[in-house]
Amino acid sequence: MNVREHVPAVSGVLSVVALALVFAAALQAIPQSLLPRAPDAVLEAIPHVNAVVSATAVGTILVGVRAIRRGDVARHRAAMLSTTGLFALFLVAYLYRVALLGPSDFSGPPLVENAIYPGILAIHIVLAIVCVPLVIYVLLLALTHSIPELRETRHPTVGKVAAALWLISFTLGVVVYLMLYVLF
Repeated sequence: MNVREHVPAVSGVLSVVALALVFAAALQAIPQSLLPRAPDAVLEAIPHVNAVVSATAVGTILVGVRAIRRGDVARHRAAMLSTTGLFALFLVAYLYRVALLGPSDFSGPPLVENAIYPGILAIHIVLAIVCVPLVIYVLLLALTHSIPELRETRHPTVGKVAAALWLISFTLGVVVYLMLYVLF
């Protein structure tokens, strides 16, 4: 199959597979016996490492957006591929930890726990889910088309939306981390 000619379909299939794995891990539907158990220190370090990864991804998204606005396609490509790698690293580490330990409990004050934290977490999660197919789509377009051809695809339009939502999701992820591990 020529991926270039079927980017929407391939994006759809890859998105379904990716999101199925995400939900399976998040809902702890993957048997723990299938996952090697890392030392507790590693599992405890994952949220802190992921916060750094997320903050770095915010930076690479901003670099990528600025680069493309200036017409620096090579820098844009490098920044967005870096962001994709950071996203993959974050997701693998996060899902591994959640599959083994479940989600982290919020231990802040009841007002924050009931009125603020759930909204921030929900927006972060929804945007992360929405970003998966968008990012896969623009990435496949970028990998299967030349730079002049990309201008004639939906890459610029969908890419703007994906970058904005991705930026918000990563930023809210850092806020969630701060609420779970630093502030409370």
